[in-house]
This record gives sequence, structure tokens and C-alpha cells, in this order.
Amino acid sequence: MSDSPLDHAVLSALHEVMEEEFVVLLDTFLADSQERLRQIRQALADGDSQAMRLAAHSFKGSCSNMGAPLLAGLCKQLEDLAQRGQLASAPALVEQIEAAFLVVHDLLQDERRGLTR
Repeated sequence: MSDSPLDHAVLSALHEVMEEEFVVLLDTFLADSQERLRQIRQALADGDSQAMRLAAHSFKGSCSNMGAPLLAGLCKQLEDLAQRGQLASAPALVEQIEAAFLVVHDLLQDERRGLTR
């Protein structure tokens, strides 16, 4: 796992493929991520390990595809915890995921602003 919150090679490749639609992709990822976090928090509140596993798995895939390796790794850890039904240690991990997402969110917003000038 990389130490950087974003893999700029992945972002560059996505930008090259998506061209003008790259901004839409960024916006979609950011909105979708908010929903995934909401689902994770709800699953935690409900003590629903299956819902947590599914939400963490989905968020992990999105983060991987968007070049957010640290966030993807945290989601993988949460997915694994939920798979084993070990939600007792999940709250601290969910906090880490939320903090990591804020960093990624801000970096992607900066990236977006640079594209729309």
C-alpha cells in the first residue's frame, strides 16, 4: 500500500481516458463516497456486519478505481472485520476511514478546481 492518499498515475490515466467527462467522474465518486460512508455508519449503528461488509467492499472498489490506495486499504480492513463479524473494533476503523476520505475529498476537489479553470 502506498503512503500517498492518491495515486496520481491512476488519476492521470483516468483523465486521459475520460477526457472532458473526468470532472463528472470526480463528482460522481465524491457523491457516491458520501453514500457509502452513510451506509457504513448505518450498518455500524445497526450492528449489521453483512451490510457493513457490502458497503465497505463497494467503497473499497471505488477507492481502488479512483486511485485512493490508503482509503481502499482501510475499507479492506473494515470489510475483513465485518466478514468475521468483529464489529467491536469497527468504530475506530470507521473514524479512520472518514478522516482518510476527508483528505481524499479535499485533494480531489483541488484536482477538480485545477481542471475547471
